[in-house]
Amino acid sequence: MTYNDYEFSVPSEKRIRVITNTDAKNEADDQFAIVQTLLSPKFDNVGLIAAHFGTARVLDSMEQSYAELETVMDKMHLNKTGMLYRGATHAMPSRKEPVDSEGAQLIIREAMKDNPSPLFVTFMGPLTDLGSALLIEPRIANRLTAIWIGGGVYPNGCVEFNLSNDINAANVVFASKVELWQVPQNVYEMMAVSLAELECRVRPCGDIGQYLCDQLQAHSYEDLPRTSPFRTGETWVLGDNPSVGLMLYEHRNSYEYIPAPFISSDMAYIHSSRNRPIRVYKSIDSRLILEDMYCKLALFAQKQKA
Repeated sequence: MTYNDYEFSVPSEKRIRVITNTDAKNEADDQFAIVQTLLSPKFDNVGLIAAHFGTARVLDSMEQSYAELETVMDKMHLNKTGMLYRGATHAMPSRKEPVDSEGAQLIIREAMKDNPSPLFVTFMGPLTDLGSALLIEPRIANRLTAIWIGGGVYPNGCVEFNLSNDINAANVVFASKVELWQVPQNVYEMMAVSLAELECRVRPCGDIGQYLCDQLQAHSYEDLPRTSPFRTGETWVLGDNPSVGLMLYEHRNSYEYIPAPFISSDMAYIHSSRNRPIRVYKSIDSRLILEDMYCKLALFAQKQKA
């Protein structure tokens, strides 16, 4: 699915295939990244995979993510047919045991196609579906680029939510040959926005703009502890949107290649110079990413009114 109702056009050779893997109901920022993905004409959106986000708060987290994907597409008045897939319901039990799912099979099927268009798979939660897909079909490793929002601060690592929900899968991906772009915690937290900014730039943009703001406001009062750094009263972090922004523009000179570390059970990075390199981002251009999202939302709302 490609939304392409713009005056500008994207050269065919610059188009890419995109699969989005998201723990959409975990928090309130995935929804913004999903919308920006669906509104980007550079992307041939192959499918959206609902990811789990552990069992600490709910026991059916993947199903809740799936329902949230349905809601977002309904609010955008887009056709859901053939676009939504269920991912794993839980983390990989070990580094040798995949959790098969519709989502893992979608990744495999799309990666194995004889299609010259590059395939990108973005992960806004755990890496369960990619780790499982790699174990089920190792040949996909050199046939896609994965962008992961997750992992602690380099060089030592630390406790980080997306990583915590499947350390085994992260280690499978890090040990594989798949092209991996990692956006660790200190970098994705550069995507700070104010609630006034969202009220001004997002809420007026039709049903989806109102929904994005309403669900963020509701989440900010729900279950975060009062000491959470996300709960400042007037700001939030749209930490998943770099996954979209890096496909629009790679942010050259904002990353370095380092040997993929092994991740311990306490989420520390254990480094070895013998491992293959992965791309680790040090910074992102939040202005570019946010303005792109705001403008696409505004243009989309104008077309819907017409």
